[in-house]
This record gives sequence, C-alpha cells and structure tokens, in this order.
Amino acid sequence: MDLRLPRLRELRRLRRLGAAAAAVAVLAGAGTWTAVADDDPPPVHSTNRIMAVNGVHIDTSYFTPSAAGRHPAVLLGHGFGGSKDDVRQQAEDLARDGYAVLTWSARGFGKSTGKVGLNDPGAEVADVSKLIDWLAEQPTVQLDKTGDPRVGMAGASYGGAISLLAAGYDDRVDAIAPAITYWDLSEALFPNGVFKKLWAGIFVNQAGGCDKFETQICEMYERVAESGTPDAQAEKLLEERSPSAVGDKIKVPTLLIQGQTDSLFPLGQADAAAKAIRAGGAPVDVDWIAGGHDGGDLETSRVQSRVRSWFDRYLKDDKATDTGPAFRVTRTGGVDSTDGAAQLRGASDDTYPGLESGQKSIALTGNTQRFANPAGASPPAVSALPGLGGSGLSQLASLGAGVALDFPGQYARFESAPVTDDLRITGAPTATVHVKSTGDDAVLFAKVYDVGPGGTQQVLPSQLVSPLRVEGAKAGKDVTITLPAVDHEIQKGHRLRLVLASTDLGYASPATPATYTVSLKGDLKVPTAPGVKTAAAPLPAWVWWLPLAGAVVALALLLTGRRRTATPAPDPELAEVPLQITDLSKRYAKSADRYAVRDLSFRVDKGQVLGLLGPNGAGKTTTLRMLMGLIKPDGGEIRVFGHAIRPGAPVLSRVGAFVEGAGFLPHLSGRENLELYWQATGRPAEDAHLDEALEIAGLGDALARAVRTYSQGMRQRLAIAQAMLGLPDLLILDEPTNGLDPPQIREMREVMIRYAAAGRTVIVSSHLLAEVEQSCTHLVVMDRGRLVQAGPVAEIIGSGDTLLVGLADEIADPLVDKVAALPGIASAISTDDGLLIRLEADGSAQRLVAELVRLEVPVRSVGPHRRLEDAFLTLIGGSA
Repeated sequence: MDLRLPRLRELRRLRRLGAAAAAVAVLAGAGTWTAVADDDPPPVHSTNRIMAVNGVHIDTSYFTPSAAGRHPAVLLGHGFGGSKDDVRQQAEDLARDGYAVLTWSARGFGKSTGKVGLNDPGAEVADVSKLIDWLAEQPTVQLDKTGDPRVGMAGASYGGAISLLAAGYDDRVDAIAPAITYWDLSEALFPNGVFKKLWAGIFVNQAGGCDKFETQICEMYERVAESGTPDAQAEKLLEERSPSAVGDKIKVPTLLIQGQTDSLFPLGQADAAAKAIRAGGAPVDVDWIAGGHDGGDLETSRVQSRVRSWFDRYLKDDKATDTGPAFRVTRTGGVDSTDGAAQLRGASDDTYPGLESGQKSIALTGNTQRFANPAGASPPAVSALPGLGGSGLSQLASLGAGVALDFPGQYARFESAPVTDDLRITGAPTATVHVKSTGDDAVLFAKVYDVGPGGTQQVLPSQLVSPLRVEGAKAGKDVTITLPAVDHEIQKGHRLRLVLASTDLGYASPATPATYTVSLKGDLKVPTAPGVKTAAAPLPAWVWWLPLAGAVVALALLLTGRRRTATPAPDPELAEVPLQITDLSKRYAKSADRYAVRDLSFRVDKGQVLGLLGPNGAGKTTTLRMLMGLIKPDGGEIRVFGHAIRPGAPVLSRVGAFVEGAGFLPHLSGRENLELYWQATGRPAEDAHLDEALEIAGLGDALARAVRTYSQGMRQRLAIAQAMLGLPDLLILDEPTNGLDPPQIREMREVMIRYAAAGRTVIVSSHLLAEVEQSCTHLVVMDRGRLVQAGPVAEIIGSGDTLLVGLADEIADPLVDKVAALPGIASAISTDDGLLIRLEADGSAQRLVAELVRLEVPVRSVGPHRRLEDAFLTLIGGSA
C-alpha cells in the first residue's frame, strides 16, 4: 500500500478492582493513579481487587478522588453479558466529581465466579449488601452512621435492576438512577402470558449458555422454550427476582431512565416503577431517551450528566443543583444533512403524565375479520429485530421509522380517517375488540401504524407490538388491549391503523393452526400528554459565527502557512534509522484526559522484524495510523529515516503497508491487479520492482490466474506483494496472518523474513504470539497506550525477573492470590504449565521458594520461563 493513497480499517474494544472488610475477604489487589497533565482534571486513584463474597469471588474496582477526606459513594452496575470494565469511564468521571465509586462484575460475568441468578435476592442482591458493608469500612467514604455509608446506585439494564432491588432490600442505599431496565421481569419476558422467545434466547446466549445460570433458571428456560408457554412456576420465579417484589420498600429518590426503542424493557416498565415508588413517598423523575435495547441514540453524555446532578442533589445534599424536569422525553427533529444522524430535542413537563394523560378518541372503521394462525406459526410477522441494535435499524428506530412486515391472511386491520391536525401520541393507546378462536386460546400481537397519504407508506413507531393471550376465546370474548407506549407524531393527513396479527418473530405463538375472528368494540383511545412541551429550537450556529468566519479563515490560513514552513528539519543522525518514535501521545476524541497512546518511545533499526504486541485497546493500531500519517499525534514525534511524519510527507513513499485484505478485481489476474494498482499511484513503472516483490511473495504461476480462484492465503500474499511494490524500506503489516491456516501462516512468516534479509525493516502487529516468537527479531509490548517493554525477542523471553514454577498438583485461586500478595512479587498468574511469577526489583528466587514452601505450595520446579506467551501475560498483568 502506497501511503499517499491511504486506506485503513477501524478496529476493536480492563479488568480488576476493590478491597474487602467484615464478611468480605480481600484476595488480591493492586492500585494505580490515572495520570493526567497539569491542565487536565484531577487524577483518580483506582484499586483492583477480587473479593470473597457469600461463597463466590467478585471482581471489583474502586475509584477515589485525589482530594483528601470522605466522599459520598456510588455503586455502578453493568449490563447483562458485560462486566465492570463497561462502566470504567463513568466511574472515573464520577470520581473526578468527588465520589468514591465501586464497580463490580456480577456473578458469572467478567472474572467473577458463581452462577447467573438474574439478580437473585439471595445471591446478586446479597452480594451488593456485602459491597456496601465494605464501603462502610473505607476511610474515603462518607458515613451517615457507623456501618451506613452515604451511597447511591446506578446502572443500565441488568445493572439498573440491581439498583432498584438493592434499594428495596437494603435501606442504606440513599439514591438510585436505573436506566433501560425492568420493573417486573416476568412481565418483561412473558408479557400478558406470551413468551418473548427471541430476547430470552439472547439472554441465555449472552451469559454463555444455559449451564451458566442457576439450575432452576436453566430448567425454567428450557421448559418454557420447549412448550412455548410460560407456566405459573416460571412466572413466580421471575417475579421474585424483580424490583416489583419489593416496590413498597423502595423509598429513596429515583431517577428512571427508559428507552423508547426497546422491545425488551419498554416504557411501561418504567411507568409501573414510577407509580409504585412515588406511592411510597419518594421523589421520582422519569426520562425517556431516544435509544434502547433495540438501538438508537442512548444519549450517553446527557444521561450521565443528569445522573451526576441527581447524585449531587441527593448524596452531596446540594439543594441548589438542578436535577431536571419531573418528566422529559427526547424527540427527533429531522436528520442532520452532514452525517445523517437524527437531530434530537427535549420535551418536558413539571409532573410525570403517566401513559394515559389527555386521551382522545379516534374512530376506527373495519368489519368483522377472520384470519389464520398458520401451522407452526410460520411465517411470522416482523416488528422489532432483537439483538440487532447496532445495525442501521437503530437509526431508523430513532427517527420513528423502521421495517415491519405482516403476512396476508394472518392479521386483521382497522383504520381511522385522515387526522385533520398534527397529533402527538405520548403514552399507551388502548382499544377494545371482540376475539373468537376455533381453539381454546388465541395469541394476538397488536400494533398501531402511522400510515401516510394514499396508504403507500406505513411506519410502526419504535417497532413495538403488544402481545396478548386470550384464554377461553372459543366462546368469544371482549378484550381491552393496551398498546405499546410511544412518543410519536402523526402528521396531518396521515391515518392510524390498528393491526392484530397472529404471529410475530420475537414471540412464541401456538404451533397448532387456528382461525381467529376479530371485531371492533369501540374507538381507539390515544393519550396526548398535553402538558409536555417541546423546547424551542436554538438559533442555528451559523447565525453567531458567520460574521467572524472571514477573519477566522484568514487567521487559520496564515497560521497554517507558518506551520508548514516550521516543519521540523530532517535529523541527519537518524538518516539511516527506519523509525524513531519519541514521547508519542494521542488522546481519544472529545476527551481531555483519556489517551489511546501515552508517552510512547522506541526505535527500529535496519534489518529488524519488529513485533508490535498488546491486548485489544493497547494503542497498537492508533500508533500505526500515526506512523502512516493518517492521523496526527497530540504530542511527541515520529521520524522515518530522520524525516518528521506529517500527512502526505514525501518520506512516506519509502513506507509500504498492509492494513487489511486488499480489494482486488476478481476477474483480473494477480499480476494485472498489481500493475493496475501501481499505475494508480502515478509513479514510474520501473520503480515498482514488480518481479522482486512477487519473488519475495512466492506466488509463482498463480500470478497468471484470475484472483477469484485464489485461496485466502494466496490473497493475503498478493496483498503483501502489493504493499511491497517499490520495495519500501519500511514495511508495516497489521495482522497479516488473519484467516490463514497453519501452512499459510508458515509461508507468510517466510515472506517477512525474506523481505527483511536484504536490510529492509518490517513492523508486524499480530495477536499470534507463537508466530511472532518465530518470525520477529525484536518486540515492542504496549498496554493501555504505554510502552511496557522493548528489546530483542530472546531478551524479553528470557527476562530474569519472570519465573515459571512447576507444580506437582493444581492449586486453588485463593492460594494463587496469596502468592501474588507476597513481598517482592509483582504478579502471579496460573497457567497450564504452573505458576508464572514476575518478581519486583527487590524480589529474589531464593526468597520466593522459601515463601512457597511456607504456604505449602506443591513446588516441583523453579526456573526462568522461555515462552513469549508467558512473557506477554506477565508484562501486561494478564489483562489480555
């Protein structure tokens, strides 16, 4: 790849914290300071600990401000399938705002042990009480009285539910801010007696399989999934693990944040929570955000700011803090023409309107209609697509659009006349219908469409449906349906269409064929929440900056011209050095204190094959992007053969790069593809050194064949040959062995070694440690943006500060943790070959052996380790 034609892929997505007291035992711990520059926010101290809690090990992280004294505490929970690492950034932000923050991985997730109990009061909820016990013993935590810390809780989804449950079971919790979560898990997964099969299956999958759950939960899931119908025992099991079970005991200030695009935990869950908690006398605010489990904009920055204000008011007792309106809903106001993102505006009310405020009657028309529930409930109608929230559907959802499908003959529909004025629905519409079935029960899926003029376009607001099971339908029955709660505007001239379908992709329907007969029994009741007012749109930004634009542009051009003339001169002492990186730093976008790369320095000499190693998030790709001139560093410099790297710098013509599988034309031969690519660079044909590059790549006669006939390994080698065109003095390869089988990986290794043999230099980023060990001469190991170690492979592998302790028998995790806590020990990690131990500067093998004998560790042998994988794990502390 010629770096004057840059193409680069974007890529990839920390563990440990806490301490323990009372009934919580500390098993292992380490502390760090988050480094910041003088003009950045104050630093945060973090401590990683595994705690023994109620018979399991809970992985925790504890963040404290730099300021001395006691601070209110916050417990931050994570979402289902995640870990404490998911809320690290929010924890650090809260700590900088003066809170002592404890995060933890719930049972069965991250590094925590135990079975997933779906927030079992006797397990996960009891664990939280032990964590609060621990907080009460910390000198950095403000106390209301002995054993009672000033503490709030927040979290999303699974973490939101544990916030509600903890407030109900432990009266030491002082304020909560749960987000996109459930009030009644039984109603969420079995709404109106219908099994939400797709979301339930996703739950099981995210946990790692049914055996990861408590036995009774796994048995319940398998029973319901097989029958397709929730039984009373299943409903009772989930009800007992729901906040609704202790709703009358939650008496703390509560900020409820719920998602509008959420078929898992819809707005009705927050409505039920708000009513119950307010009935107990506690202040409750409700915030409907644009996104949810089905995608859309989660408004992370705004939501976290509001949570912070909530805690400032009720934990810091700052009565001057504005916690926001009693009710707020985010509304879309079109699309930003620059990036296609939904433009969001807030609407609010001084009181929470509920889901039935300001009802209007909308007359519907339609005769009695008969339709089928097909055998096997197939094909199913489509509304929401659970689990695909990250796709383009999420943006459609945030705009009130989306994809919905009903099959002819499998639904009834009733329609209104065109509305004469714009109509804003805010809440849950209701309708009464008469249902009759040829079977004993009927399962229906009700939804209201927004239908455009002429009926050519219909939108299902937020992609939501309401399932209902009608028992005793054979004799006929009147049923009042509560439709999904939404905030959606029906424009003048549009119609409302009520649809009742017999199937839906996300739910279990009866497999036995049946015929349903449905007729209307009244108007559609539509809530309008008249007290909710949309904020006035601000003046466009250009109104303010346009008068200054000319002066700013002129100044920018002047400064740019000066900077161009001030480009650092080549360093003659580095003229023969392929790469010198000095104090290189790059902040994350929109962050003043979070670094992707921090103070990185290393050198690469001619003839070296250098391996760039580090776990995901270490900063490897960011470093390569800066090296290739694709992004600018925030500090430090990169010099290639003495020349400072800038976008488009002439010296980049001496650099070749393979950063992803190249996009070859399949009908052309390998040689033709390379010739076409080189022509596109505009450089002379004789400079390509095509034959030499091809000889090194070793493609042989395959060059004459069409690329569509190539194996994956041949395509990779052709892509590397493309990067080697012009025989660049510095070749950069990012994961060159991805997708290759072992023989192909061996061939790729030989390609790199042959290329460097002529005095050229290769930098390879790879996660295959064994392969790096065989192909590289030198290593640079990074972790969390910083250099951990650099040097020859043999030197790093044989580093005298790392020992491999062979064991006669396996040892339990608590004993490993005791070894790690010994004086002079930097880390201890259990591997298949024994204990991998890294010594601190004052540690010694002799003292280690004596301590191991004292701890009754069954030592078989002690010696320096000799594998790159072991060295890598010890260098990064096992965080990969």
